Amino acid sequence: MEIHSPKVPVALSSASVYPLTVHDAFAMAKDVGYDGLEVLITGNAASQSATALRALMDKYQLPILAVHAPTLLLTQQVWGSAWAKIERSVILAQAVGADVVVAHPPFRWQGSYAEEFVDGVRRLTETTGMKIAVENMYPWRARGREAKMYLPHWNPVPQSYQDVTWDFSHAAIANMDSHQAVQDLGRRLRHVHLCDGLDNGKDEHLVPGLGTQPVAQSLQYLRDSAWEGVVAVEVSTRKAKNAGQKEEWLGRTLEFAREHLQVHNDSEQAIR
Repeated sequence: MEIHSPKVPVALSSASVYPLTVHDAFAMAKDVGYDGLEVLITGNAASQSATALRALMDKYQLPILAVHAPTLLLTQQVWGSAWAKIERSVILAQAVGADVVVAHPPFRWQGSYAEEFVDGVRRLTETTGMKIAVENMYPWRARGREAKMYLPHWNPVPQSYQDVTWDFSHAAIANMDSHQAVQDLGRRLRHVHLCDGLDNGKDEHLVPGLGTQPVAQSLQYLRDSAWEGVVAVEVSTRKAKNAGQKEEWLGRTLEFAREHLQVHNDSEQAIR
């Protein structure tokens, strides 16, 4: 019986192999069978260079489907000022043919950047045509209280962002229902970080099925709603014992994604 190929491409985020390099991410993506990559810009020189990235694209015959701006705490020293991080990420994405830049919401202490972030992202999208998909984060809790760390908020659903990235691990920490969130976001959902998590305050980025998030149902909803976006696997493999185990975890996650994103033809559905 015929089964159509998935309409939603599944990319490997280079964050999944951190602290290995973007070159390692390309090699693993090719070996495991991913459709492309999401490149997280870090201190690794190749992740910052359009020339180096295009060479890797040619070598491994894989496209870069998204670029993740260096807006993480661990990349605070990359590319200078906060707006420079976003603007240079847009330029890099354009140079390698990606049409999505993933960015975290600003920390409240980032002054005018944080205060002007929503309007600034909108203006940059309008002037460049780049989709800047702001990622959901989670509340930081201390002694039972929530500390306000992000502006305007860690939850992008009620905000006015045109494009959003949804991360299941972050949703788990925030104790949010991802299935409901992807429905509420509708066409504003541009990008997905595929992983899982637990409501234990730890951003673990687990293999799907090892946490409590409704990951399968969320992917099935996107499949059935003819969603047009990219699913990027962002599973932490830092605890893997070797490269073989990293590839095993990434392969298992890819199979999970394709199983729940797979579009069957009418005869297949009738048999079911």
